[in-house]
Amino acid sequence: MWKGRFQQPTSALVQRYGQSVSFDWRLYAHDIRGSIAHAKGLEKMGIVTTEEREAIERGLLEIKAEIEAGNFSWSQELEDVHMNIESTLTKRIGPAGAKLHTARSRNDQVATDVRLYCRDEIDAILQFTQAMQAALIECAERGADAVMPGYTHLQRGQPVLFAHHLLAYVEMLARDADRLQDAKKRLNVMPLGSGALAGSTLIIDREFVAQQLGFDGVTQNSMDAVSDRDFVAELLFDIALLGLHLSRLSEDVILWASAEFGFISLSDAHTTGSSLMPQKKNPDVAELTRGKSGRLIGNLMSLLTTLKGLPMTYNRDLQEDKEPLFDSIDTIKLALEVFAEMVCGMDVNRAKTAAAASDPLLLATDLADYLVKNGVPFRQAHEVIGKLVAHTIKEQRSFHELSLEEYQQFSEAFQADTFEVLKMDVALAARKGIGAPSPANVAGRITHWRKALSGN
Repeated sequence: MWKGRFQQPTSALVQRYGQSVSFDWRLYAHDIRGSIAHAKGLEKMGIVTTEEREAIERGLLEIKAEIEAGNFSWSQELEDVHMNIESTLTKRIGPAGAKLHTARSRNDQVATDVRLYCRDEIDAILQFTQAMQAALIECAERGADAVMPGYTHLQRGQPVLFAHHLLAYVEMLARDADRLQDAKKRLNVMPLGSGALAGSTLIIDREFVAQQLGFDGVTQNSMDAVSDRDFVAELLFDIALLGLHLSRLSEDVILWASAEFGFISLSDAHTTGSSLMPQKKNPDVAELTRGKSGRLIGNLMSLLTTLKGLPMTYNRDLQEDKEPLFDSIDTIKLALEVFAEMVCGMDVNRAKTAAAASDPLLLATDLADYLVKNGVPFRQAHEVIGKLVAHTIKEQRSFHELSLEEYQQFSEAFQADTFEVLKMDVALAARKGIGAPSPANVAGRITHWRKALSGN
């Protein structure tokens, strides 16, 4: 495309290098929606007549239908989604189409389109996130009675319920959802009407157009408006952190599904075999999700690197915001969808988790707490139980196998009720502080989340 001050057509190689229509075509619905609202603004200020505005709207909706039917021909020579749509419209309806770009630039046009796109996609991601939470809750409810070790440093620490472990990820996903909702509030201001960088002498009613598009308000600095991609960076961060949380869950699933742990079984529909070893059942969904988290982080880093050196205002570098954005959105939606499906088919192996949780050393802290309740300062109690642990290891005997007299050799604070502390049901029931994994607490959180996700 060449006109105006240019006397030579753009090099075919430059066209290839600079075109974005191969990926930004997906903004077509948002571009058309923005253009229809802009046309209404032009009608309100008398730039186009009602008949012209109606022709513009009718033509744009016809183009939208053709795109959705797969019948629209995209031209690389026209660079991007915006020029493809506007050029086609003008060919079809004549001068009215040529008036559409009055009082706007592709700079504020694309900034508006991307905000509209991000707003819609946040809603979609939130739905997938909620479905993932529901899958975790359903799995937690099925395995509500399963006891397992809780780990620090990947070493057995204290007993917890399997459901409590899964609910930890429900909490993470809730924070992810909150961040996405917060990002949506910040991006929901309209840059349209900022022009290339300094607005226009043709004054359009920006608030009116913003209302047509469902924005909460309009941007207040035209230079910032066309160059701002903070909202894209924020969304990519939110998606990367969401992916990171899925990656952490993936690591747990991969460990639990291994023969060494054997805590869970995954359905055949969500695992794959080996091309060589016929016995293998690999947790590919979890492994792929763990791997894709790096891709999401990389997309965020790509955008931040693009933005860090840009002078005001719009620079063509900003074209590089879309591919990372589109990729991250596509990746996280699919990851959430397939992971939720996998979790719905995941079963806990109670025998394996119970065997691991039967390790008597898991209750060492409970014994220290017992001493504290009997008047022993915690640091002293910690030292006593440490010596007691060393004794059991040396003797190759468990806490349960020691006599009360042996316990009292380490501290006279041990009494006959010491052995009650070593009962797993007692130990779990005692963990009744807010946020702790007692059966009553866990059941309460499952109820809480079911109500929260249903909107009650």
